[in-house]
Amino acid sequence: MRDHLITVPELAEALASARPPTVLDVRWRLAGPPTRGDYEAAHIPGAAFIDLDAQVSGPPGAGGRHPLPDPAALQQTLRAAGVGGDRPVVAYDAGDGQAAARLWWTLRWAGHPAVRVLDGGFAAWRAGKRPVEPGTATPVRADFTVSPGHLPVLDAADAAKVAGAGVLLDARVPARYRGETEPVDPVAGHIPGAVNLPSADLVGPDGHLLPPEALRERFAAAGVRPDRPVGVYCGSGVTAAHTVLALTVAGVPDAALYVGSWSHWITDPTRPIGRS
Repeated sequence: MRDHLITVPELAEALASARPPTVLDVRWRLAGPPTRGDYEAAHIPGAAFIDLDAQVSGPPGAGGRHPLPDPAALQQTLRAAGVGGDRPVVAYDAGDGQAAARLWWTLRWAGHPAVRVLDGGFAAWRAGKRPVEPGTATPVRADFTVSPGHLPVLDAADAAKVAGAGVLLDARVPARYRGETEPVDPVAGHIPGAVNLPSADLVGPDGHLLPPEALRERFAAAGVRPDRPVGVYCGSGVTAAHTVLALTVAGVPDAALYVGSWSHWITDPTRPIGRS
């Protein structure tokens, strides 16, 4: 299932072909300055910039910090970025793969048939001494039609059910899972029954996703089996999308994303909270 990833040499070859993929730059920081300036300073030639907060997600609120986007608004964004249904798409971020995975997941949820994440992101592209360009790309407007619902999505009730009957993976760092600290959301802890598997455990020291066999070992140790439903959440559905990508690469294609994640779970004070 590594066809959901693309390496730097593979992308360079594809960009030099007669029909190159549409490349989307979705560099993002959870905290800190916006990344559009990073994009304008240097990006993969021809890549269009996509804002994860404002375009890949809906407005923060009752649905969490990064809820699902409005389909019509998403369609407008993708068409303006040159996304068509008949051309492959490659998403990349600075290098950790999380924002790119959320865009990968959103495009697939919206019905795009061919989306890949650049393994290692922009850091790997630069390390490979590949060309970059400054400024802003002006892609030709395309005609992709958003058709929501092509990937499984959990709400809070679904997440609780998966935690009880299957495996609900919490992709956050252990201290946040245990409720010892919470630097982002107003309440600390985890969904009762969830299993902590930090996203960082799924990548190597070079920032690349682990090979499929190593991923399968990590997931099996967390209790993932073919006969059990699998769901994933994090703080707001970004890091968890990276875990869904890793599960897909490992051969677990039906893992569901709790898009609202912890930031949505805690909007209802009657929902139970685990701390341990």
